[in-house]
Amino acid sequence: MSYIHEQTGWPRLIWSTARLAPLLADVRHRQGRLVGRMEGLGFPARSEATLNTLTADVVKSSAIEGEVLDTEQVRSSIARKLGLDVAGIVPASRDVEGIVEMMLDATQRYAEPLTAERLFGWHASLFPTGRSGMRRITVGAWRPVEAGAMQVVSGPIGRENVHFEAPAAEKLDGEMTAFLDWLNTDDGCDPVLKAGVAHFWFVTIHPFEDGNGRIGRAIADLMLARADGMAERFYSMSAQIEAERKMYYFHLESGQRGGLDITDWLEWFLGCLGRAVDGAYGLLSGVLRKAKLWERINREPVNERQRNVLNRLIDGFEGKLNTSKYAKLANCSEDTALRDIQALMGRGILVQNEGGGRSTSYRLNEEGLVKREANAAATSRSTSYRLNEEGLV
Repeated sequence: MSYIHEQTGWPRLIWSTARLAPLLADVRHRQGRLVGRMEGLGFPARSEATLNTLTADVVKSSAIEGEVLDTEQVRSSIARKLGLDVAGIVPASRDVEGIVEMMLDATQRYAEPLTAERLFGWHASLFPTGRSGMRRITVGAWRPVEAGAMQVVSGPIGRENVHFEAPAAEKLDGEMTAFLDWLNTDDGCDPVLKAGVAHFWFVTIHPFEDGNGRIGRAIADLMLARADGMAERFYSMSAQIEAERKMYYFHLESGQRGGLDITDWLEWFLGCLGRAVDGAYGLLSGVLRKAKLWERINREPVNERQRNVLNRLIDGFEGKLNTSKYAKLANCSEDTALRDIQALMGRGILVQNEGGGRSTSYRLNEEGLVKREANAAATSRSTSYRLNEEGLV
């Protein structure tokens, strides 16, 4: 059986617009709702959401290939490169720094053309030592002829199962020129659909000795950023692909052995994207919770000391907050700390834990803030008016 790139007419891929149109409309609607909700938040919340999403993207894209990255290193690397002020910054390894650089280049510079040189830079970032594991590979260039046939295989040595064989190295210049020309041309194809086509097409060419899957997913993320029209990322396609890894490989392999019609692959891709958008609410639940709490707290101003300590509590302060801990966190005297605490208790933002004397401690009154919001909303809904006939007479 021949592979798709050996078919007459390659690379003119085709798909059924009738089958895909309702799926595309649905996922576009979900994207719009999520982006609209996140845009309603303040800049700090959106920045934290982007940090969480990009961290998941980097970690999960590597996990798909069986590589485990340190999440805190990834998060710290992204925060530094985006200029975000976050606690707990830790040094990152060269491997982490490299894949973070690739992902940020793809998502933050999404509007710029994707070129061969840019792809070479991504590849060099992925393999800073020029090796894939113990094996030396050609870095920052298409795979060379001497590397031999590029096969995707599984199974033990001597009993390998060949899933797919990519185009010969001699054809790569022409293959990649056609791909990049199509990617950078506005042909009227919806960017979301184009993301799915681009990932499949790039993985089919498999132009590098290693790293094709991660680069292919970065290309999809670039196209999805174009679809959203923003560098901020609020959903992780790679996280959803990792959760559906078996079906991801099944549909990629099935597409390689069929004709030029890739409707089945695009149906799965759009469905996976829709589930990624839905899953974003869980991924960003902490950010959304924090934003809601601050929306309620900010109805009356708090001073900078109170703001810093409340942020620590909302983020999950370990242990119990007392006057001396507050003073250390806020860099103030204990008398000032006590006044701040009493003011926050007066507003119902903090409550005192059981116990007193030297063991007096306080906690965030999250449940109370939620109830106050619900009561205020109920009061607003039930408010009614009548004509003041007696007063008018």
